[in-house]
Amino acid sequence: MYRSHNCGQLNATHINKKVTLAGWVQKSRDKGFMIWVDLRDRYGITQLIFDEQRTDKAVFEKAKSLGREFVIQVKGTVIERESKNPNMTTGDIEILVSELTLLNASILPPFTIEDETDGGEDIRMKYRYLDIRRNPVKNSLLFRHKVAMEVRKYLSDLDFCEVETPYLIKSTPEGARDFVVPSRMNEGQFYALPQSPQTFKQLLMVGGMDKYFQIVKCFRDEDLRADRQPEFTQIDCEMAFVEQEDILNVFEGLTRHLLKEIKGIDVAEFPRMTYDYAMKTYGNDKPDIRFDMKFGELNAVAQHKDFPVFNSAELVVGIAAPGCASYTRKEIDALIDWVKRPQVGASGMVYVKCEEDGTFKSSVDKFYDQDDLKKWAEATNAKAGDLILVLSGNANKTRTQLSALRMEVATRLGLRKPDEFAPLWVVDFPLLEWDEESERYHAMHHPFTSPKPEDMKLIETEPGKVRANAYDMVLNGNEIGGGSIRIHDKELQSRMFSLLGFTPEQAQDQFGFLMNAFQFGAPPHGGLAFGLDRLVAILGGQETIRDFIAFPKNNSGRDVMIDAPSAIDEAQLKELYIKLDLPQ
Repeated sequence: MYRSHNCGQLNATHINKKVTLAGWVQKSRDKGFMIWVDLRDRYGITQLIFDEQRTDKAVFEKAKSLGREFVIQVKGTVIERESKNPNMTTGDIEILVSELTLLNASILPPFTIEDETDGGEDIRMKYRYLDIRRNPVKNSLLFRHKVAMEVRKYLSDLDFCEVETPYLIKSTPEGARDFVVPSRMNEGQFYALPQSPQTFKQLLMVGGMDKYFQIVKCFRDEDLRADRQPEFTQIDCEMAFVEQEDILNVFEGLTRHLLKEIKGIDVAEFPRMTYDYAMKTYGNDKPDIRFDMKFGELNAVAQHKDFPVFNSAELVVGIAAPGCASYTRKEIDALIDWVKRPQVGASGMVYVKCEEDGTFKSSVDKFYDQDDLKKWAEATNAKAGDLILVLSGNANKTRTQLSALRMEVATRLGLRKPDEFAPLWVVDFPLLEWDEESERYHAMHHPFTSPKPEDMKLIETEPGKVRANAYDMVLNGNEIGGGSIRIHDKELQSRMFSLLGFTPEQAQDQFGFLMNAFQFGAPPHGGLAFGLDRLVAILGGQETIRDFIAFPKNNSGRDVMIDAPSAIDEAQLKELYIKLDLPQ
């Protein structure tokens, strides 16, 4: 055996015990007559001591040559440490080394492998295998493992069965671009990598599996952000013979279980919020409810005065930033500059200071008196000491802009606390959304989402008003999961494809396998998929997902460590019947 114990295991109870350890040299301190080496593995660090008086001379000389990240094996005796380190689990002991074996030398690493490193993100991604040795990344991966194990435990205890589905599938239109894979054995034809296992999990319900889950890779060729990767992981689930309430209860239970087991937090029943209410009150369908700052619509109290900016606006809406009436003009100007950024796109911002004495001071005092501004305060629930921030313009754009401002103000005020968790369900989404460019409806979720039964009568006459039997789980301002009750009736599914602009031939070509399956007794069914990467990051108190993924891509979708994607040689292209037509 290379080791009898790991480097985080030994303590005072092991004193005088002979042990064998193996790991990486974290650092070495040579005092001439004595050498200390910190030996590291996944489990921790143990201090080794080489003493000129007590250590074999050859071993002592070999210890002098050890460098950072050398891989070594040592044998020795556990002794009490003179200068104990209470910050280390092994801080009461050290190993008096009697034998030293160099297992592998190392060149000097490109950055220091410590919690606080001197390596920037680019260099650490290039040498990701070294970055994983650092505690922040290593612990994030171990944390992800813990979450995944709790998911499997919870679902398995409820009789869910984990079933793998294919990665090489048929390309179908699901919203994002597919990654495609050429087939050598089928000339001119391609597989696609799955954007989700959606149709397969529905087929598993047709097959009678009843409760399915899978922790599965999904692939979407879309623009990337810090919280988005071209390949990502879902906790994918489906259940037969269920209604929406059944699914919400199961996965609310899963989330409550994770918060309890992983974070030690008890959460009561999750609030439920309709899509319309979320959009009107928070400006988006994934509101962060850890703090207040609900929208207050001001059209009735701000228009029909002499301020043309508001009079010409479709929507005038504001929020009350708590305790910010003391902001200086410089601080307010910084917020105005922030909303004018291209990423937000507002043309300006009006503000009202709610003074402690009950009076108001605004940037539009010329147009509004104290009684007017008092009505603004009432509409936004502003209190003395608060600062009302007002945007106006096109209704949809203005709500999006104010939503971004609300989150930015909350961040500046420290209201988005990573150790607080506020989950909720958003329900009653529109089934369809109209796309002006293509002049047709698109599925807001996917083509297999069932309409609300009570809205079925509108599907022929007013399809834009039909609500979906769909739901999203939101945690701390992030959508961590979403799903729906599925269509299980062939005729209704055909009608849905028609609404989405598919001809019967196109629908049969793309989804004939599913439509055919529905003819053989498809049960009512529905499901949900959690984004594991996002869920783990939020539970871990982080904004981005990269540190919770072993080998992530950068914002250009590149793996800079292995230099992928990359060109392939002409012989491979020829074998796959592919000819490149690259721009000159």
